Amino acid sequence: MIGDCADLAEVHILFFGPEFIGRIESIEDELGKGRLLIYVGDGCPTFAESYPELVADCSSQAPLVRLEDEDDAAIYFSSGTTGFPKAILHNHESLMQAAQMEQKHHLTDRDDVFLCIPPLYHTGAKFHWMGSLCAGSKAVLLKGTTPEIILDAVSQEHCTIVWLLVPWAQDILVALDKGELKLEDYELSQWRLMHIGAQPVPPSLIKHWKDYFPDHLYDTNYGLSESTGPGCVHLGIENIHKVGAIGVPGYRWKCKIVDETGNELPQGEVGELCVKGPGVMTCYYNDPKATEETLKDGWLYTGDMAKMDEDGFYFLVDRKKDVIVSGGENIYPVQIENFLSTCDKVQDVAVIGLPDDRLGEITGAIISIKEGMECSEEEINEFCRQLPRYKRPKKIIFAEVPRNATGKIEKPALRKKYGADELVAKQNMG
Repeated sequence: MIGDCADLAEVHILFFGPEFIGRIESIEDELGKGRLLIYVGDGCPTFAESYPELVADCSSQAPLVRLEDEDDAAIYFSSGTTGFPKAILHNHESLMQAAQMEQKHHLTDRDDVFLCIPPLYHTGAKFHWMGSLCAGSKAVLLKGTTPEIILDAVSQEHCTIVWLLVPWAQDILVALDKGELKLEDYELSQWRLMHIGAQPVPPSLIKHWKDYFPDHLYDTNYGLSESTGPGCVHLGIENIHKVGAIGVPGYRWKCKIVDETGNELPQGEVGELCVKGPGVMTCYYNDPKATEETLKDGWLYTGDMAKMDEDGFYFLVDRKKDVIVSGGENIYPVQIENFLSTCDKVQDVAVIGLPDDRLGEITGAIISIKEGMECSEEEINEFCRQLPRYKRPKKIIFAEVPRNATGKIEKPALRKKYGADELVAKQNMG
């Protein structure tokens, strides 16, 4: 994967640290062809060049290179949850937009301290960090995502703003519920804002969070790497009464909902969410076909199904490719996942379509049960009686829910494991 991504992005120089020695060494013959491998750290491996030695005689003068807003600035790779990762090219205007937007959305000032939890290759954490750069304020880079590590960092570093993924927030709440963590053991009075992005957020999670942190401001941020990460749609810290929505257009962004032919749909109807603004990517690097399919008249077609309510708030329904069609009915997995997440025994859940000779596909729920609890299929079925019949999962599977480093459910892996990948391939061919 590293070599393929490096080839796609036409990488000439690759920097790496001690934790990647084994991984780079295993593909060094392929990766090192025509590339300079630079090691940052002590004990440089023989197949790489040492960073301190290379820069020892370099000038500290800034190069005389004039940069324009439209110049290429960076390539970020998509998560690859719908296929091979794409190389997303952004210009300098995009990066400046991300910094200014984050600062405005969360009112970041010089006294704030942002807890930035990697991975930094993901636009989520990195572009939230840019709000601190814009405000000239402190940020703390944290390795580790256990509840204890996160709360220790907030307490010791006096963090005021923390961005979390859903699993990390869930883990903190579970530890508090079990008494494994006690809030009085930490200095948390300065913590003013918790915000979440990268995936749909169950409203029940935020309700539970406010039980422990009633004074916290809260925001949900929606975005894609193609839109300079999170924030093209955001809930807004003043709109906690709308928890469940992904929000309204972010700073300098526009949104619309369209049908299969690109016509804008009226309020209340489900269609594909499109966004437009100064943070839209330049292109998928070296992939004009994919670029043409995604960028149309300046609008970025997100691939997410959404709807807008009477107050102008957008609600995410599901990924376009994840919609389940069962007996002619469109079923949106996120709605069922949000519902099942309110069950006291459910730790995590993913809903996918499974092949069915009669209905085409049926709804399958992969459920991870909270540690120390037991739950039967009958209990889940009884809980789901609150749902309309056609939305009730037809198959319950108790197993771990795989998530990638950015917290997104790896549905392609689940489809492959449970025999649904052939179904998806047939649908794509159709």
